[in-house]
Amino acid sequence: MPPHRLLRSVTFRLALVYAGLFAVSAVLLLGFVYWQTAAYLFRQADDAIEAEVATLAERYRRTGIAGLTGALLERVARRPAGSTVYLLVDERRHPLVGNLSQWPPGAESPEGWLDFRLEESGWPSAQAHLARARAFQLPGNYRLLVGRDLQELTAIRALITRALAWGLPVTAALALLGAALMSRSTARRVEAVNQTARQIMGGDLSRRVPARGAGDEFDELAENLNGMLDRIEALMDDVRRVSDSIAHDLRTPLSRLRGRLEQLRGLAQQGQVDLEAVDHAVADADGLLSTFNSLLRIARAESPALRAGFADVDLPGLLRDVAELYEPVAEERGLRLAVEAPGEVRTRGDRDLLFQAFANLLDNAVKYTPAGGTVRITVAGAPERPVVVVADTGPGVPEAESRKVFQRFYRLDGARSTPGNGLGLSLVDAVARLHGMRVALEDNAPGLRVRLEFPATPG
Repeated sequence: MPPHRLLRSVTFRLALVYAGLFAVSAVLLLGFVYWQTAAYLFRQADDAIEAEVATLAERYRRTGIAGLTGALLERVARRPAGSTVYLLVDERRHPLVGNLSQWPPGAESPEGWLDFRLEESGWPSAQAHLARARAFQLPGNYRLLVGRDLQELTAIRALITRALAWGLPVTAALALLGAALMSRSTARRVEAVNQTARQIMGGDLSRRVPARGAGDEFDELAENLNGMLDRIEALMDDVRRVSDSIAHDLRTPLSRLRGRLEQLRGLAQQGQVDLEAVDHAVADADGLLSTFNSLLRIARAESPALRAGFADVDLPGLLRDVAELYEPVAEERGLRLAVEAPGEVRTRGDRDLLFQAFANLLDNAVKYTPAGGTVRITVAGAPERPVVVVADTGPGVPEAESRKVFQRFYRLDGARSTPGNGLGLSLVDAVARLHGMRVALEDNAPGLRVRLEFPATPG
């Protein structure tokens, strides 16, 4: 993706927001670390001063001013320019003993704490640096100052400050780099979808969105899009196949109807009327109307809007009504028609469409089952997830053609000589998809078993 498009992309902006949040969180975290570290170091210095003050105070209580002076001389002699600051002054603040030449300037806190800058020539660093001490009054108007050189603490704090100063730009740069890489990767995945969409819009319906096999959200999106594209391609194939089937299957009856009308016109010009030819023309017209009505019913069954009008349906009662409609035809053909639907089983759906679907299945079973055979309708499964099976002892359907029979106008070779338009099972398939049913064709040995599994009824 070109850089200018990458900068304008939503993924880059989202990644930039993420980078900003990451940088802010890093600043807050490092600031908290700095604050806690500095506070800890200064508390540690104060604790050390307090401990030294307590030791010297105990020495003064036991040995007086002479003992305190000796202890200070001993400490100064051991480390004349060490990290600890000592100074004992008289009432005029003349230095008596210690490693400071004078009382440091500055205001003291109510507790006696004093912050000042060391500029002693004997100190490790010639530069002035921060020190902190505590002063307290001794009997005899003596004043004692005990403190610590904070040069090391100041250096540590400066080191942390420099780390923050360098770390924040580096953190921001890494965040921006991560944002660019993330947005680039996401943009490539989105561009793959866009490229596939452009190819499909160009007329290549066989194109599919590539998946990486990572199992992430993009792969799930690709799977759903590819499923949708498969469905669209199948529907487009159905439209082309239906158009071809209409052109081929309806051309013959329309030509026959036109020929008969031409014949009737000739007879009418001669003052004659052939009622048999009129009956044949009406029958041809009825066949054409039946075909178009079937197509309209399939189109209606494929409309998801019908689900809003679903109501409770008494499934055994519906099947008995269908069987009652075809019972005279079955008896006339010498068939045994049985319905096994015990108990009360209810489902939700469009009763008229379900009636038409089961009627089509029963019509096929009665039509293709030879005399002496049996057609059986069974309701099985749990009441909340019923299964309807329509079984016959006819010739059945070859396994290789078990899915083709649901295509519009598709007819098996053995069924071309019987009346029909090849739309019965197409309507069954459309009604099943509308109601969320699974349809399966199974071998009844001999014959065909059509199994329809209803979805679970909400409790």
